[in-house]
Amino acid sequence: MFASLPLTALRAFESASRLLSFKAAAEELSVTPTAVSHQIRSLENWLGVPLFERLPRQVRLTDGGERLFRSLHGALLEVAQSVDTLRPQRSGASLTISTTAAFAALWLVPRLGRFYARHPNINLRLDTHCEVIDLHQDASVDLVVRYSLGDYPNLYGLCLFDESFGVYGSPGQVALAAERAPTLISVRWHNSKLYAHGWAAWCAQSGESWLTGQPAVREYDEEHYALQAAIAGQGLVLASNILVSESVANGLLVAYRGEVQVDGAGYSALCVPGRERHPPVRAFFAWLREEALLSGHGLA
Repeated sequence: MFASLPLTALRAFESASRLLSFKAAAEELSVTPTAVSHQIRSLENWLGVPLFERLPRQVRLTDGGERLFRSLHGALLEVAQSVDTLRPQRSGASLTISTTAAFAALWLVPRLGRFYARHPNINLRLDTHCEVIDLHQDASVDLVVRYSLGDYPNLYGLCLFDESFGVYGSPGQVALAAERAPTLISVRWHNSKLYAHGWAAWCAQSGESWLTGQPAVREYDEEHYALQAAIAGQGLVLASNILVSESVANGLLVAYRGEVQVDGAGYSALCVPGRERHPPVRAFFAWLREEALLSGHGLA
């Protein structure tokens, strides 16, 4: 049934497609770039269709190449995971999670002690770079937690919770806000589509006139800096109900007019289809589901 499949060429194709480089694929496979090029050319001849567009100093997948890569990558990943389950268990397994610095600092890390207590042999690494990772291209990342308004039809996913934004401050600042207009703390959003004109939307819904005249506004590049400013009593912050949950639970921040909330986006945990069956990934998904339910905000 599989005797005619050119397995060596398919392996070279998967590597070159994932890395988008014949040279990088050659390094990964410990062969020469010429050998990789020859294997891919022979695969194209065998199929009768081009798989790559050869451009100056780069290659790009054709539509046919993209379809083949998605199915082949998932199949090889499943084979690799099946082989791993047959090997003697090592002392520890590794798991790489990509998410935003704010979600890691304000929601994930404070809860990770419970994950480590349950799975002491899983070594977890957090990647909090801002770049959005293509999981089909970067096999070094097992799972991502993303904040978005969109869907991900090509990935296996778990919707954790939907987000809303409210106003929070230290107990002293919240008490003062009833008497005079407070200093407003906000974040310079990297993606304005996710949350544009937040304070204006909240004030319009609440009827507060804080934005009239020349309001005092302090902006920070990251949510965790804005929350720390609010905890320190520097003003009221417009913040995610998800990211502020630990500070509220600890009494560091309280809601100001908590009934007034502005809709945000949603958080989802995602991986390449098939990888959710890998034991460390499966364990992390199960733990995330429990924590989302415990938080009182999910599952969405």
